[in-house]
Amino acid sequence: MMTVHSLWKNWLTTQAFPLWSGAGFDTSRQLYQERLAFNHAPIALPALRLMVQARQIATFCQASCDGLYQQAEQAHHCLERVEKLYYQPDGQAGWVFSIGPDHKPVNTTRDLYGHAFILFAYAWAYKHTPTPHYLQMARHTIHEIEQIFRTGNGGFLDSFPAVDAIRRQNPHMHLLEALLTLFEVSNDAFYYDKAQSLTAFSLRSFLSKDPTMLLEFFTEGWHPSQKRGENRVEAGHQFEWAWLLSEFNRLSPQHIHLNETAHHVASSLFKNGRQYGLKEGLVLDAMTETGTLTELSYRIWPQTELMRLLVRHADAPETERLTLLNSLSERFFRQFVPTTLAGGWIDRFHENGRSATDFMPASSLYHIYSAAREILFHPLEG
Repeated sequence: MMTVHSLWKNWLTTQAFPLWSGAGFDTSRQLYQERLAFNHAPIALPALRLMVQARQIATFCQASCDGLYQQAEQAHHCLERVEKLYYQPDGQAGWVFSIGPDHKPVNTTRDLYGHAFILFAYAWAYKHTPTPHYLQMARHTIHEIEQIFRTGNGGFLDSFPAVDAIRRQNPHMHLLEALLTLFEVSNDAFYYDKAQSLTAFSLRSFLSKDPTMLLEFFTEGWHPSQKRGENRVEAGHQFEWAWLLSEFNRLSPQHIHLNETAHHVASSLFKNGRQYGLKEGLVLDAMTETGTLTELSYRIWPQTELMRLLVRHADAPETERLTLLNSLSERFFRQFVPTTLAGGWIDRFHENGRSATDFMPASSLYHIYSAAREILFHPLEG
């Protein structure tokens, strides 16, 4: 019988990575497919998003750096292609949201989420192959992010032109992730300083207290968008932020008051996400900041975010973490990545356990490997 460690390694190296670098890569365009059907056939789409390309590039560079699967050359070629197609094709600062089959922009909106992930891709590409151009492009992109998205009262717009007046925490989270990764791979304090500033802003802007919950949506003045008890909270993001705040502390070159606050908040986010956001061992899609579950459907990525946190940084006894991690892994392989899909996954389920999607999104691989690399390289004992 395979151990959890062996199960993850075997599935990744013999099924998932071969699928998503094979059928999941369009060799004629040198771009990753955004969706595959359950039979592994690529699904033609009118546009390919920057975010998905960047996630796949980063993931395959990670796997190569980890010595687990060697397809970084493909990822580097894709990054070169992405830079040519998505970066300033209309002569304006920043990266376009998506391109079409003719390689021309379909949506020229500048999207902070996508910009965060191209930074993440450059970070891992640089980690794999320390080419100065990667860090030069990362610097350029950060300067453009501040030029395009920064608001007058702290934080950033989601997109430009803005589609609404709502402010969102999610792109800030991924921007912090990218900045921390860039700092770790380059040891350049420029990135740490940006990460420190963003962490301080996030801690004072995105949280509710009693219990500590991470709100999703805000007004232009960074106040909760709804009255108390009606604000959306996603337990998956609770766990993702708990991880990032812990990583911020791990990478901080000096002990500062911000570290103490980050540690306390990370612990509270994990505790409350677990207490209110799980049902029958699964992380559900949404609740309110008072802990009332509002969406009983569940997706693959929140499960992997909890798994990653349980391996490292979760504030709970190791035996307790191991028990929950093994339970989530068992459910993951039984329900989300059944053997019939041979390296693919079911991304989302209805409350009754029926699949809520008829395709496999490439974007899930980023979340899956984020958890898997912790399980493989920082295993819990037991």
